[in-house]
Amino acid sequence: MKTNTHPTIRLFLILTLCISTLSAACTKERVTPIPDRVEAIADRVWTYSQSHPDGFTLNIHTMAAPTEGIAVSYAATQHSHSRSQLTSVVRHALRHDGYVGGWLNTLDSLYYFDSSRLFPEDSLPAAIRFGKDNNQHSVFIISTSSDIPLDGTVAQIVSRDTLRVGTTGDYRPLSFYETTTGQYWGFGIEMAQTIARRMGVAIRFVPTSWPSLSTDVQAEPQLFDFAIGGITITPTRLETMAMSDGYLANGKTILCRAADTALYHSLADIDRPGVRVMVNPGGLNEQFARQHLTQATIIVHPRNEEIPSLIAEGQADIMITEITEAPYYVQHDARLAAPLLHEPFTHGEIGVLMRRGQDDLMDFINGIIGQMKADGSLRALHQKYGLVYSY
Repeated sequence: MKTNTHPTIRLFLILTLCISTLSAACTKERVTPIPDRVEAIADRVWTYSQSHPDGFTLNIHTMAAPTEGIAVSYAATQHSHSRSQLTSVVRHALRHDGYVGGWLNTLDSLYYFDSSRLFPEDSLPAAIRFGKDNNQHSVFIISTSSDIPLDGTVAQIVSRDTLRVGTTGDYRPLSFYETTTGQYWGFGIEMAQTIARRMGVAIRFVPTSWPSLSTDVQAEPQLFDFAIGGITITPTRLETMAMSDGYLANGKTILCRAADTALYHSLADIDRPGVRVMVNPGGLNEQFARQHLTQATIIVHPRNEEIPSLIAEGQADIMITEITEAPYYVQHDARLAAPLLHEPFTHGEIGVLMRRGQDDLMDFINGIIGQMKADGSLRALHQKYGLVYSY
């Protein structure tokens, strides 16, 4: 008996058959190649590792190395090494964040690999917590190549949630405390704020002074994590303390009354009987004056920020200062001049000062300084405060 099927029903059956066939094909396409894909990715990671023995982090979906972020390894893939164990690391990474890190251990000549999670660089506290949860020894900041040990100084500061910074607050435009507002401002203050921001913590400024600076840096119990402001890198300081890379060129110069500019062309013009030279106590300005001025009268005034006005008022003739400080006062007081600004008596750099034994904090700060030099933000900060950029 012949049965006639309605055309609409025949079309429905054909479409159903096609969809079922396509679905089965898609399912097969999605499932069966996964082992081959994992091995293929593992081969590519292994090849990449051979030309990057010092360490790397890879996005295994794109095979591109990220240029920023905080890489933290998972505990599940810890201690995996060699090509034979790389497959399981890649499989874990595909199921999680898609990043694999690796390096050559020169002690046993084995390549080690980890499945990694990448945090934004402004999320150091979260990265450290994840690292501790996964029994890691450190986290790695990619952009600055900074390894942050989880039992080090930076981790302690993050745990405290506050960066403590010592500063004199008397050195315009690097570090100055405004009594009317109760706030600090200046080039060095912004550098410290940048460091705190990269740590993801609050900042608290701790008053110090030039006479007590070295004692305060090394005090027990510790008063602050580091000091910042107009602190010149010197061999004497490096004998007992540590200093960062320089981030601001510096050198000794003078302030005088604008009406007296023609009188001073050299250090010899200053070192004469009858010339009154004013300095703040305990710092390099006083040290320079006592070392180089034997004929002039040296007057020590306790507050550095008051000396420019005293020079303008005739209480003294010369202020020994720095090329970083002098332009600010000339710009803000027409009575003053800096005739030897471009011919400083000394040449040096200003940096961050801290006690010894905080190597991870020093590496962290130097990484930020290097990055700011590279990306132009340090130059922009110089321009903001009218400072000469020398890097």
